Amino acid sequence: MQRVRLAPLVAIAGCLLVGVVLAVPYLFFETAPGTTVDLYYGSGAVNPLVGGALALVATIILAAGREERTDPLLAAGVGLALGVFVFLIALAWALTVPDDVYVGISTSDLGKQHRWFVALVALAPPAASAWWARTLGVL
Repeated sequence: MQRVRLAPLVAIAGCLLVGVVLAVPYLFFETAPGTTVDLYYGSGAVNPLVGGALALVATIILAAGREERTDPLLAAGVGLALGVFVFLIALAWALTVPDDVYVGISTSDLGKQHRWFVALVALAPPAASAWWARTLGVL
């Protein structure tokens, strides 16, 4: 029973971590208020904050499935689908952000590596949701 409850907990933690990582530039990058960070997130093919919103929706669905307020099989499937979209959005953004966007960000290498960290962290929700689906016998 513990394995069935651990996988969605890891998926929930992964979704919340996506939101935390997306909030890092707003908290720690020294920029003019609301200028460079908005340019940074808006300069790629798709804004990664859309993926962050999907991750927060997935958090609610995964938590409901973990507590059996909704069908766990359905929650695992929806968590997997949303997690894949979160990862694809983060990856598309990370691959298309131009290098010259970092000019206004006064942190050394943290700003340049942040986009890859977002894409890496975005792997957690679909991976843990797939683990949960496999534990439930769906995959």
